[in-house]
Formats: sequence, structure tokens, C-alpha cells
Amino acid sequence: MSGFLSSQRLALQLASRHFREGYSGLFKHQCLLSKHTPLLKHENQIQTGVPNITNIATAVPKTENFGLREDVVIRQDLTGLYNGIRESLSETQATLVPIAQYYFDGQGKAIRPVITMLMAKAINYHLGENSRNVVEKQMKIAQIVEMIHTASLVHDDVVDAADSRRNKSSVNKVWGQKKSILAGNYVVGRSIEICTTIESHEVLNLITKIVSELVSGELMQLDGTANKEEWFDHYLEKTFKKTASLIANGCQAVSVVAGASSATQTSAFQFGRQLGMAFQLVDDLLDFVSTSAQLGKPAAADLRLGLATAPVLYAARKFPELNALILRRFKETGDVETAFDLVLRSDGLQRTKELAGQYCDDAVTQLAQLSPSPYQQALFTLTHELLNRMK
Repeated sequence: MSGFLSSQRLALQLASRHFREGYSGLFKHQCLLSKHTPLLKHENQIQTGVPNITNIATAVPKTENFGLREDVVIRQDLTGLYNGIRESLSETQATLVPIAQYYFDGQGKAIRPVITMLMAKAINYHLGENSRNVVEKQMKIAQIVEMIHTASLVHDDVVDAADSRRNKSSVNKVWGQKKSILAGNYVVGRSIEICTTIESHEVLNLITKIVSELVSGELMQLDGTANKEEWFDHYLEKTFKKTASLIANGCQAVSVVAGASSATQTSAFQFGRQLGMAFQLVDDLLDFVSTSAQLGKPAAADLRLGLATAPVLYAARKFPELNALILRRFKETGDVETAFDLVLRSDGLQRTKELAGQYCDDAVTQLAQLSPSPYQQALFTLTHELLNRMK
């Protein structure tokens, strides 16, 4: 293993304690995936051509020791995040306001705006950009990213007929489907309005792309595919559109505002893409190993919704009898329990963990293209924390 990777992982371990202390209200982590080993990549799983992290030691200088405290790095930029969002959603009919504001209660991890602002600050440092106007526009992008993400949760809960979210009743459970859909639409609409005040056609294109890909990803999840040879590729594409696209395009948007080159914009996008893919893979793994209280939603929720995620698809390679259950979306009595048991008996969880580690390594490779800074180091730490998180 390269000296760079070894020193980086040591730095991540040392910094993790500070990260958990600084964001105890936003992140509830517990070590689950302490180490990951290299995995031969799925044929089409990562299409960026990014070299493995173990190959970059000679390409980038050794990261300096900045003595990081991530809470200090971005806390002031995110202090008013939820208050600002709630205020932006208050100028409408009185009956719509509490519905639109319901999930903006500060109980979420706010991981997407954290990533967005850390990337913004890392790129600003890389470029020597310190304009307050630029930072304010980047903060708007972080707010927009959180608004779109949360609106997608509202719509997801309606589609899934969910009863709970973040250990409280879901929005559709409290106000019903129709009003919840309207509230989700309103949040998206307000986020686009805020985006127009940034006065950048390129940023607007990236934000609207997030919305269109979220819709496309949700339809991919609803429709599925009958060809089992395409299941894994379909799953990865759906995962990018539903989860990683938001982070990737948000990271690119803040780089656009900073005036970054196309190469730096690509690095920002690819970092967000790889991190987003890893994030969802870990989320899918946690669905099998965490309790309902830890997840903030029922355990085995994906199986109960008829969804075959990475652990299931990997398990089906060892237990082909899972294929029939996947095709009928686990609808027959005992299907969920059978699938759950087969996943635990297979190497599906381990292979999912390894694939998430592969994506994290590629995210670090992209991040190493930026100048060493406290913000870059915080993103290294965050990448480690996401791979080792518990909700």
C-alpha cells in the first residue's frame, strides 16, 4: 500500500474523533466497516477511468497535517441552514407552510450541504478565491441541494406509503398523500427560484438536471427490469440518479461559481459521484444489519418495498433461488424472511462493503487533485466517516 494511502488513513482515524464530537447533533456514527479490502470491480460499476487510490502516491504531494477541527471549518456557514430554508418556505398559503417545513426540523444529518460546502471551500482554497459573493452563492447551492433532497424524501414516502421518517410520523401519515405531494412540489419550486438568484445558466442547468435524474431514477426503481443479466447495472444506474447525482452535481455547481477549470469541475463532480454511490451502498447494507431505531425507518424496508439492492443481488449469485423472489418483488408470504436469511448466509454484505470501499478510494483519488487544505482534509475524513457510519 502506498505511503500516501497509509498516511491518509491514519489521518482519517485520528480526525474521526473530532468529526463525531463536532457534529454530534448531525451525525450518529458507530464503527461498522472498520476496514475494506480491494475488490475486482464489477464489469461496469465504475465508469470514470479513475486509478485506484494505491496508485496515486507519486501523482500528488503528501497531505500536510493541518490539525483539523471540521466543526470549525464549516460550522459558521451552515448555522442558519434550516432557519433559512424554513423562512424561504413560509411565503405561501398558511395550510402549506407546516407541511413543507415538516422535515426541515434539524434532525437530519445535513450530510449533503456539509459535503457541498466543504467542496466549495476546498475549491476556493485551491483557486485562491475568497470573494464573499462567491461563498454566499455556494451557500445557496448547499441550501438548494438540501431542499431538493428533502422534497425527494416527501415524494418517496408518498410512493412507498411510509409510516415513519427519522423516528417520527411521515409527512403523508400526518397530512395525507395529496397535500404531501403538493408540499414536495412546492419545495422543489422554491429551490429553483433560489437558484435563479445565483444568476448562472450553468448552475441552473446542473440543478435542473438533479431534479430530472431524481424522477428518472425513481421510475427505474418502480419499473425494474426483467433481464437478470442487467440487474446490477440497472441498480447502479438507478443509484446514481436517485442518490449520487444530487451530490455530484452539487459539488460541480459550487466549482462553477468559483470559476474552476473544466478539469477541476470534473474532479468535483466525480468526487461527489463516487461518494454518493458509496453512501447508498452503505445505506443498503445497513438495511440488513441495523435496528429500526438506528435507521430511523423499519429494518429490511427495501425488501418489504420489493427492492433488490446490492446485498441481495450479490447473494443471488450464491443462491440462485433468490432470482424468482426478486422477479416477483418479494410479494409472496415468507419471501422477505427467506431473502433476508439468504443474504446473511451469503457474502453479499461483505461484497457490498468492499464495493463501497472501492468507490470511497476513487473519491479520495479525485479529491487528491485539489491543493492540500483543511477543507480537503475534512472531506477525506468525511469519506471515512460515511463508510463507517451508523444512523
